[in-house]
Amino acid sequence: MTLDLHGIISTVVTPFDADDQVDLDLLGPEIQYLLDSGVTAICACGSTGEGHALSADESAAICARVVKEVAGRVPVIGGVIQNSTAQAIRYGRALKEAGVDALQVTPVHYVFAPDADQTVDYFRRIGSAVGLPIVVYNVVPWALVPVDVIERLGDVPEVVAVKQSGGDIHLLADLLHRVGDRFSILAALDDLHYPAFAMGAHGALAAIPTVTPRLSVELWEAVRRGDHREALRLHNVILGVWRAIDGPNLPARLKAALRLQGRDGGLPRHPFTPATDEERAVIADALGKAGLLTAP
Repeated sequence: MTLDLHGIISTVVTPFDADDQVDLDLLGPEIQYLLDSGVTAICACGSTGEGHALSADESAAICARVVKEVAGRVPVIGGVIQNSTAQAIRYGRALKEAGVDALQVTPVHYVFAPDADQTVDYFRRIGSAVGLPIVVYNVVPWALVPVDVIERLGDVPEVVAVKQSGGDIHLLADLLHRVGDRFSILAALDDLHYPAFAMGAHGALAAIPTVTPRLSVELWEAVRRGDHREALRLHNVILGVWRAIDGPNLPARLKAALRLQGRDGGLPRHPFTPATDEERAVIADALGKAGLLTAP
């Protein structure tokens, strides 16, 4: 199974209203903004999209709206953040019905960790039951899939890519070295996209392009054409924005950053609350320095 995933793949926030319900109408302008910025694919219902807090029906409705707005211009990836094979398949089938082109699937990450054989079988069963390309979402710091296990996933035909973060650029380096010719290796190291691209990562699937899509696309293109002076400049601009939004209340901070750009990502889902005035001030300062501040 093949799907060309490369370049800057942006996540999209899930907008919630004051009643803690999904506001699908806010997705349209966001999707258009990301497409106009040159992203190569869009991922809904991941961590940025608070996928862990979504029901299967909500996830399917969100993905269906994203698919409609994208209208075939780029691939749409639907996130599955579950802790059992049965639930992952249930969500995966719902997202396939919604029209996504691929799934982004976390490993099991609750208290009880499956072993290597169980992890391989987990992805094998999901792939067989759903029949869509799978991006292994290797980002949960306490449940990272080691490179030896990812090598074994080469026998699962539906696995086409690995989204790698967990704060470990060493694991990213090993993946590029050992399986970079078998999978698309997508960096989710939001503060290290420049070195990841220079090392040969096939692109990025991460939170920061949600806020800085044009700058992230420019960074990718600068590395591709060998303009490392410009790439380093862009890296430092993006880094300042990421440092301002990175934190425990990340979805709320991301949405604050969007609002400060004149974009509306709605509210975070309870129990999380909107960014504080102090957080907004820090984010506004970083966006201003990056030339991205358009709202008071």
